[in-house]
Amino acid sequence: MKPRVVLILGSGPNVLECDSWPKLPDMVIVAINNAWRVRSDWNYLVCPEDFPEKNRPSPSECSEMQSVLGADQFVPANNRFGGILYCGATMAYTAGYWVLDRLEPDIMAYLGCDMVYPAANSRTHFYGKGTADPLRSDISLQDLAAKSNRLMIKAGERNCLCVNLSQSPDSRLTFPRLTYERLGQIDSAALSQLLKTNRNNIRHEEVERAGQLERELGYYTESGKYWEEAANWDAGAIRKIDRHWNAAWDGE
Repeated sequence: MKPRVVLILGSGPNVLECDSWPKLPDMVIVAINNAWRVRSDWNYLVCPEDFPEKNRPSPSECSEMQSVLGADQFVPANNRFGGILYCGATMAYTAGYWVLDRLEPDIMAYLGCDMVYPAANSRTHFYGKGTADPLRSDISLQDLAAKSNRLMIKAGERNCLCVNLSQSPDSRLTFPRLTYERLGQIDSAALSQLLKTNRNNIRHEEVERAGQLERELGYYTESGKYWEEAANWDAGAIRKIDRHWNAAWDGE
């Protein structure tokens, strides 16, 4: 039996590599923001409230099998994992928690979400030069690798494997690397082995400590608009939690 795979596409320059990839049987494709333009066979588009209407597909560009999702759907999903502040307030992670909650995949495979940006005048997104949203000054985004570890570990607790299909040398995603060809070859036995390998690389005491500190701190806003409360919150306390999430994963 083949695993259920969700392909999550961001707007990094290398997302264009997937243009020629055949869609795997039963694969679901989730595009983030502008990434719906990369392939016409996407199933879900996830975008925040401030994503301009002009950049979204018009109803005539969407088939009956395609849905555009906003905060009213991804915020509750993130809340079930502790809230957007702890999950990481950039769409690569926000969409990932929605996928984990709503679609319950066996594998979440990312492309175009390395969140590494070159020199100021270089191409930052597949469509040219854009805003490096994950690198903005924000209490939730002080350590992108820590938030990546958190998502990977939370997914693993649900028997879901997170992988990065990017072949770029640098990435803030800490997920194991995989080629698309190899992704298509994974069966249930191989998936079980990969999940086992990942679990062997987790320091569970660090996971428990990070979760304990999140609960004790209690920084949570049901609306997802954490920035309305952030002025009263301690960024240093979030950095301490991030350090535990960083230490929780010993993989490559």
